[in-house]
Amino acid sequence: MTVTITGVDVHDVRFPTAAAGDGSDAINRGDYSASYVELRTDAPDGTFGAGFTFTNGRGNELTCAAIRALAHHVVGRSMAEIVARPVAFWRSLSADVQLRWLGPEKGVIHMATGALVNAVWDLRAKLEGKPLWRLLAEMPSEELVRNIDFHHIIDAINPAEAAAILDKGQVGLADRLAELERDGFPSYTTSVGWLGYPDDKVRALTREAYAQGWRAMKMKVGGPVDDDVRRARIIREEIGPDALLMMDANQVWDVDEAIANMSRLVEFDPYWIEEPTHADDVLGHARIAEAVTGLSGGRCRVATGEVAANRVIFKQLMQAEAIRVCQIDACRIGGVNEVLSVMLMAAKFGVPICPHAGGVGLCEYVQHLAIFDYLRVGTSLDGRMVEYVDHLHEHFVDPVRTRGGRYLLPEQPGYSSTMKPDSIAEYSFPDGPVWA
Repeated sequence: MTVTITGVDVHDVRFPTAAAGDGSDAINRGDYSASYVELRTDAPDGTFGAGFTFTNGRGNELTCAAIRALAHHVVGRSMAEIVARPVAFWRSLSADVQLRWLGPEKGVIHMATGALVNAVWDLRAKLEGKPLWRLLAEMPSEELVRNIDFHHIIDAINPAEAAAILDKGQVGLADRLAELERDGFPSYTTSVGWLGYPDDKVRALTREAYAQGWRAMKMKVGGPVDDDVRRARIIREEIGPDALLMMDANQVWDVDEAIANMSRLVEFDPYWIEEPTHADDVLGHARIAEAVTGLSGGRCRVATGEVAANRVIFKQLMQAEAIRVCQIDACRIGGVNEVLSVMLMAAKFGVPICPHAGGVGLCEYVQHLAIFDYLRVGTSLDGRMVEYVDHLHEHFVDPVRTRGGRYLLPEQPGYSSTMKPDSIAEYSFPDGPVWA
């Protein structure tokens, strides 16, 4: 791969979702936004890499600035150099000697790292003519392991253990791939239960989703608990006793409050309670997990990860038995390389991966990760689902496709992260026509 990255273009792209309540939860009411990156190259055919990190409105200004501050680590590098020394490349971004202080490995700088790293992977997949999931699934175990920074997680998983998991994942791969090509990947929808929706809209959307084939749905909780109970009853009435109902508190509860509220909500047989307390409170999650297991007779589990800052937080959540569902986010942590480390720890600890999506472009990203996890790492669909939200897919060149509540396999080369030029122009902030 002699292609060299010659420039980085950064776009502040925002969509006015707040007015309709789309994406609303117990904490967030912003406009879905993307700090969108395109890596220019010297490829004769003009091939470029696309990546982004998801934000929620004004935060985009910060992540765009951080991407520009890190861009010099990418410009001038050849793909051959990056592929030969992937951890060194990753650390040049995640451990910038002057910017790391602002994390370390968390927040705006780490999200900017993820945007650039994901753009590099998109570029590599395009150059090799494969969708990212296939590029990863067909990659030799030793090369996948070489892409992982084991620093600070070696006490949880080491390179030999990671390679053994990946080697085992080669057994039966063709059969698993044929199954996905035939049936698609299991999914659930969050579009029915945003916290800002009135009851009649929740009921109508739930009824519509059920008719479309969805048998797993998620609602937001974290408002007044009586309201949460009422909305849960509406959804359960519409989907019946056999469909899965997940709940998401978006970190708003204290630990004891979470346990008290779940003692009421357990009546509606939730499959999981997501982000029941502060994202960094590992021991709090462990207490809640123990409590909801008892309250539900083992039927409800704790899920979290969409704002877990890095692989070290995930390590602790798994070591403390604080989660039974791991919700990786494609661009909260440092891109594909760090996602690989979390997937392998989850496989070792027996925790299923159910990626966080929604937002703008997150569904496009995480479908590749979930497919790869099934093909080479987790090798089981038991308890595995990808989140789906029916918003903003029309702005991507290769949008997600679903059928009967399942994702269909992406076929175009890359990470499905390329935005349409017209969408970039229309929704760029502050000068795009939507905002001007």
